Amino acid sequence: MDSSFKIEGDINLTEERTEWQTQNLNSHTIAILNEDADYFIHQSLSTPCLNTIEKADGIYIYDGEGRRYMDFHGNGVHQIGYNNQDVINGIKEQLDTLAFIPRRYTNEIAIKAAKKLVELTDHKLTRVLFSPSGSQSIGIALKIMRKATGKYKTISLWDSFHGAGIDAISVGGEKIFRNNIGPLMSGTEHIMPYNSYRCIFGECQNCELKCLDYLEYILDREGDVGGIILEPIRATDVQIPSVAYFKKLEKICKKHHVLIIFDEIPTAFGRTGEFFTYQNFGVIPDILVIGKGIGGGIIPISAVLAKEELNVANDVALGHFTHEKSALGCRAILETINYIENNDLIFHVKNMEAILLVELDKLKNKYKLIGDYRIKGLLFAIELVTNQESKEKAVEASEKMLYLCLNKGLSFKISQGNVLTFGPPLIITEKELFDSLRIIDESLDELNF
Repeated sequence: MDSSFKIEGDINLTEERTEWQTQNLNSHTIAILNEDADYFIHQSLSTPCLNTIEKADGIYIYDGEGRRYMDFHGNGVHQIGYNNQDVINGIKEQLDTLAFIPRRYTNEIAIKAAKKLVELTDHKLTRVLFSPSGSQSIGIALKIMRKATGKYKTISLWDSFHGAGIDAISVGGEKIFRNNIGPLMSGTEHIMPYNSYRCIFGECQNCELKCLDYLEYILDREGDVGGIILEPIRATDVQIPSVAYFKKLEKICKKHHVLIIFDEIPTAFGRTGEFFTYQNFGVIPDILVIGKGIGGGIIPISAVLAKEELNVANDVALGHFTHEKSALGCRAILETINYIENNDLIFHVKNMEAILLVELDKLKNKYKLIGDYRIKGLLFAIELVTNQESKEKAVEASEKMLYLCLNKGLSFKISQGNVLTFGPPLIITEKELFDSLRIIDESLDELNF
């Protein structure tokens, strides 16, 4: 295997994984995994699989042998926890009344969901279009940009992830999705990503945002760029730009008549301490893409929100997906929003963030292996390095951390080879959060660095 792929995520074909499975899984589980591998198309990161899951509830997943894990990964869909009964009851009721809305027709449930999303943006983004997946919504956003501006080129960031479709990986920047695929969509320019810890220009706070100077350099020479697409917070390794970054970005885009497209598919709906991620930075995108957790962790659904002046594509079928105005999906959106609001989860997330700021600082002072930590709401990352000066990535230690934590009942993901990325459900209690931090502490101690 090309070792460079280990900078993308936790890889499913390493010796470390095989050893963990041999030590922890019984013959019945191994047989299920082998059968899964016999039928599903193999792909990096997922198939062959790590383990089986028999049940998921609240913040926990349960494997086939009865072990329980706090799930701090969840593919970004479990904001309000697994098996949320409010969402389940709403979907059951919807199933009994209207389960599917054929295209050309509408229903109050779809309109209510769209209206509620608009209200949550303070009516700054007034037009909505649903789709079955985030990747498809990225495609819709690109079509809107082209139609509204008459320009087709985009600028996006290396290391970004916007979905697995050809158009999404064209604007995306992760090697593991692009490598050896062949020609991608034309007109997709890329610039260096924002990285506060490992910026190519040096210390981020001292460089005066040279990465955006490079953006403007490109825009001065490329007159047909219609939009810049980026994750306001990159969810894979939790890169959090400053307010100054977004203010400068907004100024540049206005000057060059370039639309700002924010991909909040994994981070919207309260994860960052605001309902939408952009609300942390005082900049309103022209187009916003959301997904994953908006379906309550049950129904696949995504949405594109756009400013009023971008409602210009009535002669083009932007989506027209079979399950575009999903009755079940729209009901799940409404139930999810109601649950977040009724349980004051935004306030709760901010309280949990305050705890994390204190506790992760203690861990950093305790372990030289920790080069950096980053937090926004209930999305946080710990970056492991072998050398504090060179910032060399501790790839092997990071993989060992994953399996040490799994043995203690904590599941998360690895990004960029050395970034431990945690996204717990927003319903996590203070005790559960401290339990997870104890597991991280004990596992770091076991590494003996």
